[in-house]
Amino acid sequence: MQNPISIAWFRRDLRIEDHRALFEAQKLGLPILPLFIFDTDILDKLKAEDARITFIHQHLALLHQYFASFGSQMLCLKGTPQAVWQQLCTEFDIAHVFFHQDFEPYALARDQKVSTLLANNNIRVHSFLDHILFAPGQILKDDQTPYTVYTPFRKKWESLFHQNLLSSFPSEKNFDHYVSLPTYNFPSLGDIGFVKSSIEVKPYRLEHLANYAHQRNFPAEDEGSYLSPHLRFGTVSIRKVVQIAQKYPVFLHEIIWRSFFIHILYFFPKVVSHNFKAKYDVLEWRVDEANFAKWCEGKTGYPLVDAGMRQLNATGYMHNRVRMITASFLCKHLLIDWRWGEAYFAEKLLDFELASNNGNWQWVAGTGCDAAPYFRIFNPAEQQKKFDPKAVYIRQWVKEFDDFGYPAPIVEHTFARERALNFYQKINA
Repeated sequence: MQNPISIAWFRRDLRIEDHRALFEAQKLGLPILPLFIFDTDILDKLKAEDARITFIHQHLALLHQYFASFGSQMLCLKGTPQAVWQQLCTEFDIAHVFFHQDFEPYALARDQKVSTLLANNNIRVHSFLDHILFAPGQILKDDQTPYTVYTPFRKKWESLFHQNLLSSFPSEKNFDHYVSLPTYNFPSLGDIGFVKSSIEVKPYRLEHLANYAHQRNFPAEDEGSYLSPHLRFGTVSIRKVVQIAQKYPVFLHEIIWRSFFIHILYFFPKVVSHNFKAKYDVLEWRVDEANFAKWCEGKTGYPLVDAGMRQLNATGYMHNRVRMITASFLCKHLLIDWRWGEAYFAEKLLDFELASNNGNWQWVAGTGCDAAPYFRIFNPAEQQKKFDPKAVYIRQWVKEFDDFGYPAPIVEHTFARERALNFYQKINA
C-alpha cells in the first residue's frame, strides 16, 4: 500500500527561496512531490520558439537539480490540468496539495475545477498568497467597494504595508523528505513541443535603484531593473523585492501599480475584452492592417516608436517610457483598437502579465480606469527631444536612422492629433 504524500504544485513561483506553499508543505511533514504542469490550454496558443517557455524550462531544470540533490525530482507533466490531476489521483495516495493563488480569470476557473476534483478525491487543498502582498479584497474603500483610482489605492496599500510585518518562508532550508521517482526523466524542451529561443531573459538587478527615479525615463541610460519577467514567473519573491524597494518610493510605486491592475482585473474581468469605461464601446476604431503591420515592424517613420518596436521584436523587452509612446501612437495617431496592440505585446513581451498589459493599454487609450485623458496625445518627436535627445537609443535599434533609407512618417503628427481629438470628442462632448 502506498504511503500518503503532499504535492507542491509550482506555477508562477519558479524558485526555492521564500516559497510559502513549499514551506507549508514541509511543515506538515509528509513526503513532498514537486509538480509543474505544462498546461496545453495555454501552450497550444504559443509559437514553438516562445522565449517565455524557454525561460520557464530553464528554471524548472534548476529546480530539478535542486530536488535531485535530495534524491527527488521536479515532476513536469504536460496536458490539461484536470486531466493531469485525474491521472495523479490514480497513481499516488495524495493527502494534501499546496499551491499559490493566481487571480487571472483563466487561473481562477482552472483552480476551482482542480480544487473540486481534488476534494471529490478526499484531498485537502491549501492555497496561499504569493505574487502580490495583498489579495484582491484586502484593499477596499471604506464602503467595501474596490478602488478604481490608483492614488487612493496606493495610499491604502502603503498604510496596510506599514501595519504588517513582512514575513518570509524559509523553504530553502535543507529538507530531505521528498518523493523519489526512480524511473522519471526530466523532459527536454523538445519533449513538450518547443525549441530553444534565441531571446534570453536578463537577470534582474536591484542594486541600481538609487538612480531609478532620475534615470527611468531615459531609454539610453538602461537603468531599468529587468525585474518584471522574474516577478511574472516568480523566480524572485515579491517579499524580497518589496523589502528592498521600500527604500526607493518611485520604484515601489511601480510595484504597487502592478498590484492595482491585478485588483482591477479581479473585480472587473470584463476588461479582458471590453473597455473599462463602457461609454467608449461605441468608438469605431480604424481597421488599418497595413499601418498596423508597419507599427509592429518598427517602420512608422517616427524614430522613437520604431526603436521601441524593434527592441521588443528582437529582445522581448521594451523600455517603459517607450512602451507608453508606442502604445499612444497606435491608439491615437493611427486610431487602431488598443486590443490589437495589447495582443501583439502579449505575444512578444517576456514580462507579459494580463492585468498589467491590459491595464496599461487601456490607460494609454483613455478607455481604462484612472486613465490618461483622451486629449493627452504624445508627440513622438517632442518625446525624442526630451528623453533621447542625442538619439543614442534610437541609433541602437534603427540602424538606418542616419540614412536616406529611413521611411517618412506614415501619418503627420498635427493631422493625427486633430483627428484623434475629433474621434474622442464625439464621446466626451
